[in-house]
Amino acid sequence: SPQVQPFLPQWLAEPKRVQKRIRDNLCPIRDIPGIHPRLLKKLQMNGIESFFPVQAEVIPAILQSASNGYLMGRGGYRPKDICVSAPTGSGKTLSFVIPIIQVLLDRVVCHVRALVVLPTKELARQVSKVFNVYTDGTGLKVVLITGQKSFAKEQEMLVQKKVTGYCSLADIVVATPGRLTDHINQTPGFSLTQLRFLIVDEADRMIDDMHQNCLNQIVKAAFQGENDSGSNMLFQRTKPGPVTAATSCSPQIPLQKLLFSATLTQDPEKLQQLDLFQPRLFTSVYSEKNRDGTETEQDTANKYTLPEGLSQCYVPCDLNSKPLLLLYFMLTMKFTRVLCFTNSREASHRLFLLVQAFGGVTVAEFSSRLPPNERKRTMKEFEQGKIQLLISTDATARGIDVKGVNYVINYDAPQFIRTYIHRVGRTARAGEAGVAFSLVLRIQERRFLRMLRDAGIQGMKKHPVKGNSLKPLVQQYERALCKLEETVK
Repeated sequence: SPQVQPFLPQWLAEPKRVQKRIRDNLCPIRDIPGIHPRLLKKLQMNGIESFFPVQAEVIPAILQSASNGYLMGRGGYRPKDICVSAPTGSGKTLSFVIPIIQVLLDRVVCHVRALVVLPTKELARQVSKVFNVYTDGTGLKVVLITGQKSFAKEQEMLVQKKVTGYCSLADIVVATPGRLTDHINQTPGFSLTQLRFLIVDEADRMIDDMHQNCLNQIVKAAFQGENDSGSNMLFQRTKPGPVTAATSCSPQIPLQKLLFSATLTQDPEKLQQLDLFQPRLFTSVYSEKNRDGTETEQDTANKYTLPEGLSQCYVPCDLNSKPLLLLYFMLTMKFTRVLCFTNSREASHRLFLLVQAFGGVTVAEFSSRLPPNERKRTMKEFEQGKIQLLISTDATARGIDVKGVNYVINYDAPQFIRTYIHRVGRTARAGEAGVAFSLVLRIQERRFLRMLRDAGIQGMKKHPVKGNSLKPLVQQYERALCKLEETVK
């Protein structure tokens, strides 16, 4: 019987397709119309001569949606919301940083006009760093609030109290959900009533988790009537609705939502919750058509795209041989710059101690157990090649841009396809090559392969490692285990 297709709204069914192959489709930055000369210069100073396909499509779209400045005057149309679904490492961050800074370049009074919400501190820090590079010398203020600093200190960075009332010290706020919600509720003078852009990065995670409440609070705060005396009634915002005499006479600041993710949900009901306005979807996640216009059979279910330069293998194994396999890859095969994933903080920590006890591998762990400054240092040493093996959990590594990962090893096979996509997407970034190995227990093998097949992911090779190859490591491994038991005691 034919499968019942869930009803897809037109914008999801007919997205704007973005080229997948990054290297073959670079676009010189000067070929994108309308970018401010000042920003072009900044891009070049940072070694960027070409945009990736996602950037070449999305930057003009955002700029165009703000072509009347950030106010909508009489007869001004409300800008459409934008969703971008593109693989890890395809350049999503710059595609919102550049246009937002450009739109805000002419602002006179400082108000929070762009808010970027990200699921983890690492990601938030990474994004605020990019904003800082491009706002440098423009007078625009970027404030990062992730709970890294004390609440009071963050309040001081956000608002200043003057005789006339509060004034904002931030044009662009980059935040994690929990801390942001606290400021919305507890920081006097922190106002989102002038917010023009709401950017939700790693959007699927922000929709899935507890964070839905956070998004609701932001929108509520953005539409709050400021009826205290002395407020600026001219820019009173109304929820979108029919145009009335009252709404058409005062210029308004539209609130535009920009959603980015490598695994943007296709579930219309979930997206419904975000209350998007005439959204446009840009995606490089689609099935390829053959020359004669037919779709390749295996590709029709293709929901996710993986980076172009990625090779994928899996190693069938049993529980006891997993640590040995990791050591074999590091010591016998001499893998370098390896990012290794486990399913929990505890597993990460144990594996780290074990490899350390074995010796011969420069190893570090990267998990939420560690304070942020330590994570930062570890990441730096990994990028410099001082650490060859970094053992991490999903939550910590999601979305971070690690330079030069040669291998991703799934020490624990991921349970969900999204987890797989995000993990293996830490390598083969920006058109480079990379390899992903998954250690799969024999009892997981069928489920693991089915999960990939259902997602239309191809090119997974079986890569058995013979027991003989592991034998030379066994004696030292058993010594390391004993050593570990002692330490644990």
